[in-house]
Amino acid sequence: MVQATKVKPFRVITPDGTLKVNFHPGQTRAWLSKKRYVAVLAGSQGGKTSFGPHWFDREIRNCGPGDYLIGTSTFPLLDRKLLPEFLYVFGDLFHYGTYNDNKKVFTFHTKKTVKKKTDYILFPDAEMDTKVFIGSAQNPESMESATVKAIWLDEPGQKQFKRETWEAVQRRGLINKARILFTTTLYGLGWLKTDIYDEGIKGDPDIDIIQFDSIENPAFPLEEYQRMQRIMPDWKFQMFHRGRYSQPAGLIYDGFDSVNDVVEPFEIPAHWPRYVGHDFGPVNTVALWKAYDTGTGTFYTYREYGLGRLSTFDHVTNWIELSKGERIASRYGGSSTEDGWRGDFTQAGWKIEKPMDSGVESGITRVYSYDKLHKNKVFRTCKNYLAEKTTYSRELDGNYNVTDKIEDKEIYHYMDAERYMMAQFRPVSVKTGDNSPKVYNY
Repeated sequence: MVQATKVKPFRVITPDGTLKVNFHPGQTRAWLSKKRYVAVLAGSQGGKTSFGPHWFDREIRNCGPGDYLIGTSTFPLLDRKLLPEFLYVFGDLFHYGTYNDNKKVFTFHTKKTVKKKTDYILFPDAEMDTKVFIGSAQNPESMESATVKAIWLDEPGQKQFKRETWEAVQRRGLINKARILFTTTLYGLGWLKTDIYDEGIKGDPDIDIIQFDSIENPAFPLEEYQRMQRIMPDWKFQMFHRGRYSQPAGLIYDGFDSVNDVVEPFEIPAHWPRYVGHDFGPVNTVALWKAYDTGTGTFYTYREYGLGRLSTFDHVTNWIELSKGERIASRYGGSSTEDGWRGDFTQAGWKIEKPMDSGVESGITRVYSYDKLHKNKVFRTCKNYLAEKTTYSRELDGNYNVTDKIEDKEIYHYMDAERYMMAQFRPVSVKTGDNSPKVYNY
């Protein structure tokens, strides 16, 4: 029995074995959702994680025996938050099974494994085991272990929860069309916004966006909510305590519109020149293709490539195959000190030129100018590029003031590839917003 209430939340197992739960209104909206992806984007301590096990329990009951998956952003967060909440419900309340901490697997009781009178067999006639695999984005392989029937992701809004992990999670649920619950505070922009929130707001029939404030949890003190509102920057308060996206301080490409500058793929006219930007490295070798609309002065990012641990020859073979039939005007990549990389790829049959200017700040300024004019569009299929574009930020000091240092600079390979390529170009005017700025190749 589920009730929306404004009294302090509680969970009780009645004498007849029924779980009685009081959900606050925000949790109730998530409970009643019938959509495949249920994204609970809520304020800190709003009751997200405590809601998750109950939603997950219902999915298991509905889907029957088999494998299931829950995960969070980091192992410390798993041990501190998600796991205790999950084990309280599935272990202490329901006595469903046992948890193996080494393997990170919760296994449901069967007739052969029951040891106590309190042990409960959820599926007494099942011919297969029921297991919940528990993973962390710090180890993406932990999310690849099974074909699952339902998924619960806690705090996927944190930066540590990378898009490649989200892709791994999706693959686990494809066969069974698994429902997925997201429960998270908002920590910044990224794939959760572009892939889930933006698509849900646009009307994707499979996505339900449920947002509520910390204060919607009746256990959250009103005076603390009001104090946070007074002392925190508004953008941070909106995300941390209201579950509302706000442009964070320090975002480098704040002129890029993640809704209107993202377009559906289309057939690029043959006469448009195309360019490729590269960032080198043995683990993260990145390529980014852009086409230039000579009529409007707009760049379109239409293809991304990011593979590691391949030979130079294999990379070049892949790039040639991907570019078959296309008119590639030039390819640029690397800093002034990376002539060795450029030489290796050139020798393998893919000439890469040194950027006219490989300086980080000057390159950022060049890209920013196109973003500001909304002359730097991207196909919605370039998901990894978008994940980087919307999180590329300056570090903040203890007072939330923006510093000159780029946060986690070493992981933003697509951003490096983009600025290497666009270092050759500039719009005539950023201030006027001319609809057809000339571009100089110099």
